[in-house]
Amino acid sequence: MLNPPQAATVPAWHLFFPLAALHGALLVPLSLLSLYHPAGVALLASPAAHGRELLFGFALAVIAGYLLGPLTRRWLWLLGGLWLAARLGGLLWPVALPVILADGAFVLLLGWRLVPRFIAAKRWRNRVLSPLLGLLCLLALVTLVWRYLGRMPTTALVMHQGVLWLVLLMTFMGGRVLAPAVNGYLMATRRQAGAGVQPSIEAALIVLLGTTPLLMLWPPLRPLAASLVLAAGLLVLLRLWRWRPWACRQRPDLLGLMVGYAWLGVGLLLLARAWWQQPHASATLHAFTIGALGALASGIMLRQAILRAKGRPEAEPLLLPLALLFSLAAVLRLLALDAGEGWLPLLWGSALAWSLAWLLAAWRLLHWRRRTVRRRLDPGQLPREGYRRTDP
Repeated sequence: MLNPPQAATVPAWHLFFPLAALHGALLVPLSLLSLYHPAGVALLASPAAHGRELLFGFALAVIAGYLLGPLTRRWLWLLGGLWLAARLGGLLWPVALPVILADGAFVLLLGWRLVPRFIAAKRWRNRVLSPLLGLLCLLALVTLVWRYLGRMPTTALVMHQGVLWLVLLMTFMGGRVLAPAVNGYLMATRRQAGAGVQPSIEAALIVLLGTTPLLMLWPPLRPLAASLVLAAGLLVLLRLWRWRPWACRQRPDLLGLMVGYAWLGVGLLLLARAWWQQPHASATLHAFTIGALGALASGIMLRQAILRAKGRPEAEPLLLPLALLFSLAAVLRLLALDAGEGWLPLLWGSALAWSLAWLLAAWRLLHWRRRTVRRRLDPGQLPREGYRRTDP
């Protein structure tokens, strides 16, 4: 029997992770149909609208599942219902007031529950999560109002800002997941301490990535912003190198996360080059929104689900293939920039790789969620294949 506090709450990821994965699988093909073919839906009929749904529909669902923690069933179904109503309603009535209000209510409630949580953190590097999450929620509300007013095509700059702030969040959270996981593995197998969080590099990345979105708003300062982005990209790759990927060859789950983290570094280098060469660099942002977001989000979501079920992430066969599928999707999307007449097949190839990866992720998330539910009903149950904990 469960004690009352356990029985009264449900982990937020049980609902939001599978929903986010299925949403991600459907989002990109629907966007291509809406943008380049007669079929499609009005919600995704412009690049800015597609970007908003990726950032403030898909990514916010991942954030909600990862950071909200256990919720009462009433809160979970309220937040999940608002998110789902906004996604499904938006496909048919993107500017209908009830749909706008549902989406706005989800964003406000999510911000209300998450933003105050990190204000009291002892270290300033941890407190940065509060303004960062608050800013993402604010951008979600601003773009939602502009969608209601019919001005979504004018929000490209705001979408650009949203991606840059999301890059800072992925850099911070990805490091906080990878550092202890790699450390635990190296200590368990080699009796060697890993590089850890590397606080000086983390602090430098927060400053650099927190400054560049502001500098790029004024064109004369964009070369300076490009220099800072270049420095951040090199620091991301240096941090990754210090985690010694070659020492984690037997841990495909860690390698998959490292692939996603590497996309952050590569994306920052590509963005620096683009800012020096041209005034707009929205196409290069797909290195972040496909390669980094896909590999990091899927890896973190699945690892959390597996660990909550008392399983072994290194035994999950799909973690590294998922990261490689997202990498393929990112490469095809970037190649489409200079592909001439072959750009549309490359876009569809990228979309299919992305969607296949998220469908596979959804399947495994549902599998591990069922395992977790069984353990909640019978806390003494252990996996039949044996349990060996190697993560911290």
